[in-house]
This record gives sequence, C-alpha cells and structure tokens, in this order.
Amino acid sequence: MVRVHWDRLFEDLEGQLASEWESERAALDAESERLRISRLDLRDRLRMLCGAAAPTVVDVASGARIRVRLQTLGADWVAAGIIEAEGARRAPSTRIIPLSAIRSLGVDHGLLLASLESMDTGAVALRERMSLGFVMRDLARRRIAVRIFRADGSELQGTIDRAGADHLDLAIHDAGTARTISAVRDFRVIPFAGLDAVQIAGDHMP
Repeated sequence: MVRVHWDRLFEDLEGQLASEWESERAALDAESERLRISRLDLRDRLRMLCGAAAPTVVDVASGARIRVRLQTLGADWVAAGIIEAEGARRAPSTRIIPLSAIRSLGVDHGLLLASLESMDTGAVALRERMSLGFVMRDLARRRIAVRIFRADGSELQGTIDRAGADHLDLAIHDAGTARTISAVRDFRVIPFAGLDAVQIAGDHMP
C-alpha cells in the first residue's frame, strides 16, 4: 500500500513538472514568435505576398482602391497586375506602386497569416535591389508610353523622357500615339513623392 501511494505521488509530481515545463516552453515560444514578428517590415510581408501572387486591394494616397495581383517587389516599389472586372476586355496592364504611396493592403486572411512566415533572404533577388528611379529610367530608355496616377487623384498620359533620383520628366501626349514633337502637348517634372502609381503594358516590365 505504501509503495502504491508513493508511486502515485511521484506520478503526480512528474505530471505537474511536465506540465510546468510545457507551459514554460509555450511561453518562451510565444515570446520568441512575438519578437520575430516585431522585426518584420512591410517589404518582408510583400515579398511573401508577391511570391504567392496574392490578389490584393491596395489603398493608395489619392484615396483610390486598386484590385491587383501582386507580382514583383523592388527596392521601394511593388509591381501588380490589374484585376479587371468580370467581362471586361482590356489588354493586361501593370502598375508600379511606390511603397510610400501604399496606405493599406486588403488580403485574404490565410495569405495575411502566411505573409508572417520567415523567408530566406540570403540571396535577395536582383529586382529587389532596383529602385523606382532605375525602373523609370529603363522605361524612358525604351520609350514606353505610361499612364501616371498622382497622389492628388489626377492622371497624365505620355512618355518618360528621363528620370532622376527622386523625380521624372514626362512628355505629355495622347494615349496610343508615339512621342513625336508634334504629338507632345506639354512637359511635367513629377516628384516620386507625388505618385500613386505608374501604369504600363503588362509585358513591359524590366
């Protein structure tokens, strides 16, 4: 009887100790996870969402809401394919959105949680090192017509003549026309800080 009593006592003590260890480990794991998440930035989340080609509603500085599928992450921008309304027949297009213009992202809850997962950043893709200025200079070099969406809600159509570190020069002309001297109506210098997005044909990404 005494041995049975002690055996039960030790079993109870072992159970309590195992439970305490489990609770302590769970608390440490939870704290470690909170610390890991606290170190994530927006680019970390966008990297995962671009990798999943996540359908997203992007709220930008002008107040516009854009339904897109995230595609490519750059140094200070993200490229996203426009999701057209059902039945719409338009050529595919891509918007290059400065990260500074993003006000919020609406994504599926499962994808939102997935974007919290760690991702090996040892080998950063070359595109992630491309600045917005680099991409704008490439569009200027290739004379690709663009549609500029500005933070004040206005739009401009034309061709980028050149791009500096924080701005671009736009030759304004009608959509569907080439940038010729006779077609250009005006010129604008546009700071990147004033951009909501730059839209191009979907197959013209650098």
